[in-house]
Amino acid sequence: MAATAGTPGTPRVLRAMNDRAALDLLLEHGPLSRTRIGKLTGLSKPTASQLLARLEAAGLVLAGGTTEGRPGPGAQLYEVNPAAAYAAGLDVTPARVLAAVADVTGRTVGRYELPTPGRRPAVPVVQQVTDALDGAVKAAGLARSDVHRLVVGTPGAFDPGTGRLRYASHLPGWHSPALLDELAAALPMPVGYENDVNLAAVAEQRLGAARGHEDFVLLWNQEGLGAALVLGGRLHRGWTGGAGEVGFLPVPGAPLVRKVSRTGSGGFQELAGSQALAGLAREVGVTDVPSGPYPEVAAALVARAARTEDDPHRRLLQTYATRLATGLASLVSVLDPELVVLSGTSLVAGGEALRDLVRDELEELAASRPRLVVGDVTEHPVLRGALENALATTRDEVFDTSR
Repeated sequence: MAATAGTPGTPRVLRAMNDRAALDLLLEHGPLSRTRIGKLTGLSKPTASQLLARLEAAGLVLAGGTTEGRPGPGAQLYEVNPAAAYAAGLDVTPARVLAAVADVTGRTVGRYELPTPGRRPAVPVVQQVTDALDGAVKAAGLARSDVHRLVVGTPGAFDPGTGRLRYASHLPGWHSPALLDELAAALPMPVGYENDVNLAAVAEQRLGAARGHEDFVLLWNQEGLGAALVLGGRLHRGWTGGAGEVGFLPVPGAPLVRKVSRTGSGGFQELAGSQALAGLAREVGVTDVPSGPYPEVAAALVARAARTEDDPHRRLLQTYATRLATGLASLVSVLDPELVVLSGTSLVAGGEALRDLVRDELEELAASRPRLVVGDVTEHPVLRGALENALATTRDEVFDTSR
């Protein structure tokens, strides 16, 4: 029987595989010559030339400058066409919706922040999303229809069975069971939804401290305390999307919290969440506790404690590290990860000083010894993860030349 188009091993599929390999190399290395692409892919010069001509005709690569610094005429350089596709991401918190658009190379070309203060949304959530997206699209000089895919990052997770947002009672307006259908009707592109901490882990896995790691835990402390679990290179979300909601974890040192679905909090959150830092600072004798939103207060206190030598600040940092390690020990004991990434403003602010104290405490509390690192993606990691998530799917679709 003759092989049909698209059967593995056919010339069309092999060409598509070579095309994708070349495009990935151009994304990783930047502009490359035909000779360099041939060497990196193992393709002959004629085959590499045909490949580049095919990709250029498809609008996926552009011929740019030439090589310099060698005798004779420079070789033509090729690069991925940034305008081949665009993807967008949203980072949603109770205070604002932050949107960004990136071209297919990953470069952010437009960003917009929509404030959403108040316990009740002044405008419907669907309008919040479209307004934020349109703001970023306009900043990029594009139209909404130019965006190939959108990924929205929120606290909690949408239950795959009911479509309801769970574990995020503090996010007003996002809990209608019809919300996902309403957003799908309002937007012209496919929309994906992901937990905010999971997206921070995506950013660290692709761009930051977890690159090259297949098994790691990202511990996040900002507006809420949470974790992302990456097992075998893939996010583990759980049956209802609630894997990693470690703020609900019962821990020693905190009263046992009951009816956590109503309170929206749990033992680990009460013990080590950002909202506990101001009270802890006063308990250990820190007198000049700032005021303001608790994530900002917590980050300021931890940053100051990491660089200050007096006894109250040392006690604050040590006690905070012990509280963090108390909950983290349960995760490490069950999952045995290769790596733990500390992320979110309240952890990043402590830097290496806090990391070292948590590591030392964890060695006393857990049998395994994961490596602890501070996250590298510190500028809007949730938004960056949303863009990386959207770009991965977009590239798979746009770079597929087998069709």
